[in-house]
Amino acid sequence: MTYTHTLADPRVEAALSQMFARAAHDEDTAALAREKLPEGLAPTTPQEQADAAAEIYMPISAAGGQLLYNLVRAVRPSTVVEFGTSFGISTLYLAAGVRDNGAGRVITTELSKTKIAAARRTFAETGLDDVITVLEGDARHTLRDLDTPADLVLLDGWKDLCLPVLQLLEPRLAPGTLVIADDVDLDSLRPYLSYVRDQANGYQSVTFPVEDGMEISCRL
Repeated sequence: MTYTHTLADPRVEAALSQMFARAAHDEDTAALAREKLPEGLAPTTPQEQADAAAEIYMPISAAGGQLLYNLVRAVRPSTVVEFGTSFGISTLYLAAGVRDNGAGRVITTELSKTKIAAARRTFAETGLDDVITVLEGDARHTLRDLDTPADLVLLDGWKDLCLPVLQLLEPRLAPGTLVIADDVDLDSLRPYLSYVRDQANGYQSVTFPVEDGMEISCRL
């Protein structure tokens, strides 16, 4: 029996390898971005933060990506919703799972025009652009008119917005839907974690120990 495994496609392998290599320089790039800001001024709005981080990858880990791929293969979602495309590393893992399932789509959101342009080029080069829709703008607005249930959700944008985005999507989350958030060690994710870890809010949640930790929550 021959198995389809998009992550083994040379185009996908090459794209991920190149992006992870570039992401290794994120710390230097982040320091440069901070130096470019006027003295005493820090980005405050999501758009300002996105513009300041336009060259910074901020990716999930390779192990985290493989976990996402496996979850997509197991759940077989019709629609995957991702908050925070960045340069598209996590999106590729999600889309590879969708492609190998033989059905489904990924709807991903991003504020940075620079990152959107780069991600779209990558999606086309890897042949996965036909299963990916990129929504440009603030996810709190672009996802408001989502016309379908979200069958699996990845929250990996600005951490202080993860809870508002989740609450926006909740009317479209059926029982059993998985919601994944990355970087559980970040202080800015604490309100989100407090929310999904309280079963009164309708979730059963567990922390998966991969890199900086992923919170995997099941809608009850």
